[in-house]
Amino acid sequence: MNIYKNIDELPDFEGQVVTIGTFDGVHKGHRSILDILQRAKHQYGGESMVLTFWPHPRMILQPFNNELKLLNTLEEKILLLEEAGIDNLIILPFTQAFSRLSYLEFIRTILVEKLHVKVLVIGHDHHFGKNREGSFEQLAECAPLYNFELVRVPAEQIDNISISSTKIRKALIEGDVKKAAEYLGYFYNVSGIIRHGDERGRTIGFPTANVSIDETYKLLPATGVYVVQILVDGKKYYGMANLGYRPTFQGKDKTLEVNIFEFNEMIYDAKISVFFMDKLRNELTFANVDALKKQLILDKELALRILNI
Repeated sequence: MNIYKNIDELPDFEGQVVTIGTFDGVHKGHRSILDILQRAKHQYGGESMVLTFWPHPRMILQPFNNELKLLNTLEEKILLLEEAGIDNLIILPFTQAFSRLSYLEFIRTILVEKLHVKVLVIGHDHHFGKNREGSFEQLAECAPLYNFELVRVPAEQIDNISISSTKIRKALIEGDVKKAAEYLGYFYNVSGIIRHGDERGRTIGFPTANVSIDETYKLLPATGVYVVQILVDGKKYYGMANLGYRPTFQGKDKTLEVNIFEFNEMIYDAKISVFFMDKLRNELTFANVDALKKQLILDKELALRILNI
């Protein structure tokens, strides 16, 4: 996949089959758009192209809104789009100046003059341009004027519920990582660097990797104990993770601690990815360390049954 971050330095494309969006999560609804994009590429010729934005538009338009949490970092989104087989990815810097571009200017200067769009594939509720004034109806009027085909993709549904990034965020905030995975088409994950902790887990037989996550905008699921899949140095493991404040030890900061099953290596400063498979329980306060240890033994037994290993 070719990646471009400067729209003024693009090659001279011909006959691009294009879709537009933030694609946060690259979930099943997005995948249906990308699948149609790929089919349109084979039908009409040319190459497939995704035009996305970074930073997320709400980061620019609502800079003081600290509640915005995203499903993907930019790196994660790039990997997911590459897995979908996209030929060209354009990451357009979203700025205040760009946000003031009218939908007509966007169509003419970006889609037509820069990207040479041949076919435009958009989701059922896509809006664009200043104040999100552009819609399918405006695109339908412009398509014959600028000589491109327009394809509209209906909402992807599971159990008659349309999939959206907002609904996935809600599921994660509620701790329903199984529902989130159903909507996403993959286990929700976070990545970080393993840092030194206080090593209390090691003293009770449950050593943990303490994960430091730099991206403050990355959404974390609800506090609790989870069954997880772990990726370290290209190798896959299973375990359980505590995401929360460690109330038994009067913790104040939200932390992610991962107990990797059948693993005794020292991996400080290594990059780790944690995939949330299922929730075991809420985070609890225990009377003492022995009570915590007994619960961890039960948690591991339940996790192994869920994993069937």
